[in-house]
Amino acid sequence: MHTLPFRPVLLSAVALLALSGCNRKAAAPAMPPQQVGVITLQAQSVNVHTVLPGRTDAYEIAQVRPQVTGVIQKRLFIEGADVQAGQQLYQIDPSRYQAAYDTARGQLAEAEASEVTARAKLQRFKSLVQAHAVSHQDYDDALAAEKEAQGRILTAKGQVENALVDLGYTRMNAPISGRISRTIITVGALVTANQTDNTAVVTRLDPIYVDVNLPAITLLRLKRELAEGRITRQANGEVPVTLTLEDGSTYEHTGRMALSEVNVDTSTASVVVRALLPNPDKLLLPGMYVHAQLDEGADPNGLLVPQQAVSRNTHGDPQVWVVKQDDTVELRQIQIGQAVGTDWLVTGGLKAGERIVTVGLQKIKPGAKVKPTEDAAAQAASDTSSQNKGQ
Repeated sequence: MHTLPFRPVLLSAVALLALSGCNRKAAAPAMPPQQVGVITLQAQSVNVHTVLPGRTDAYEIAQVRPQVTGVIQKRLFIEGADVQAGQQLYQIDPSRYQAAYDTARGQLAEAEASEVTARAKLQRFKSLVQAHAVSHQDYDDALAAEKEAQGRILTAKGQVENALVDLGYTRMNAPISGRISRTIITVGALVTANQTDNTAVVTRLDPIYVDVNLPAITLLRLKRELAEGRITRQANGEVPVTLTLEDGSTYEHTGRMALSEVNVDTSTASVVVRALLPNPDKLLLPGMYVHAQLDEGADPNGLLVPQQAVSRNTHGDPQVWVVKQDDTVELRQIQIGQAVGTDWLVTGGLKAGERIVTVGLQKIKPGAKVKPTEDAAAQAASDTSSQNKGQ
């Protein structure tokens, strides 16, 4: 009899407890904005350069080969030494060529003597034909004989010059100045005219070329930025080039870019760029592997973003978190160029004055409210990187 009024009271208590729980859940405090470190982008002058692998190549190279056939009598140089243009390297037995030269000179003397006789006869017949003492036919024959004698003189002179050239070729001289290789032949060896084998090779080492393959897309970017005025060339218009050697050391001499090929290699989509560097100490040798840095100029309004702030999407495109004016964040795709120390040089997608998240990237999502704090460490690193790059 007393349980009937108890059930409504119990149900009312349960309902009040449920309602009280709902009120506590609805009144839960909101999460505070995520604190993140940011860096404010500032336009600054940034030197632009490209580092590419390359190979050294000789400025001049000459293959020493015989022009006449004969036996080597002498070798007149030290292997591996420097030689001067015109310096004699080998002596080929000249006896047969000296004899041919002497014979040619004798034939020239005979031709000149015959011409004297023919010329004198022509002079006599010239006066006699006017007096009708000889026929015109005899005069014409004398005139032809004199011209024939002159022709024999020209032929004999040509033979003398040819024999003299062959005699001179018995002295094998250095065609250029440079360092000579080891000798391929020895004294007593028979060499032949126009043989394909070298007797030695002379290489000029100072200056020296460095050939690098510049990607065609990089070349297009450079030309576009120069045309738009984003990059300022050196005052003299040249592109300085510095080298890093295989052992990691920096080559002490600075060169310049000499030329760029006009055709793109279809297999590599690159253009051969040739640099010219001084090599007074002969430290660089042809065929060495080096890294060439081409200093293209300066971007007066460059923007640097710390590498730690840049991530990649599934397509590999670079992107950064940008803090908007209302302190909400958005994920924005950007374009970047070369690395400058610990930063990336931005080529598109950002502008000066925007704030970029550098710390706390993993704890934010698009549209979220954040509490930005200047990342002094990242800012200092960026300033240091820029200063080092500008030196």
